[in-house]
Amino acid sequence: MLKKTQGIVLGAIRYKETSIIVKIFTRELGLKSYLVNGVRTQGNKSKIALYQPLTLLELVVYDKDTAGLQRISEAQLHRAHQLIPFDFTRTGIALFITEVISKSIYENYQNESLFDFLKECIIHLDSKEVHLGQFPLVFLIEKASYLGFAPQEALGFLSESRSQPFSVLELTQAENYLAALMSSSFSNEAKIGKILRQKLLDHLLDFYSQHLDNPGNWKSLVILRQLNG
Repeated sequence: MLKKTQGIVLGAIRYKETSIIVKIFTRELGLKSYLVNGVRTQGNKSKIALYQPLTLLELVVYDKDTAGLQRISEAQLHRAHQLIPFDFTRTGIALFITEVISKSIYENYQNESLFDFLKECIIHLDSKEVHLGQFPLVFLIEKASYLGFAPQEALGFLSESRSQPFSVLELTQAENYLAALMSSSFSNEAKIGKILRQKLLDHLLDFYSQHLDNPGNWKSLVILRQLNG
């Protein structure tokens, strides 16, 4: 059966000589793996570009009840990125977002509210108004609520974790900053030092690791640190 849906590309691997297997988080059907034939030939550069991480797509797909690889009937851009591919910091954050999403959901997992939130995050990351320094923190805080393990208060993010890297003074600063992020989201204007912001990022990732099944190391964190002061 053919179905229309929107999708967020999470990654692709090569398959045989000219094809790929691409993972796409779709709004109505959940996380699916699709076999796309013939996109790695010299004349199909425009088609392979559709399957870069965090690309927003309009899709017509074959949806079968049987497990395994599905097929795409039609794919086109929902919205072309204007800044993410050309800005190293945005690209690094995009890699980080992709890794967090990929480790947080599983095959066939479907959550329309989460999809809508992720779509808004990607569009915001591609805008000129975004505060890049705090973007990963806001993303982690808000995404946790869609996954069902976000504390209601800022202190919960700090106390419900195995690691406690903060001094007494830093703990107060971190709680106040997290409260500001939870209150005003991506539009937050509060400031915090780079070192404390990095500690908060480490802490939130540890918080995520406690709630996810075998997340492993966060590989994109090294790149993010280098790019996102």
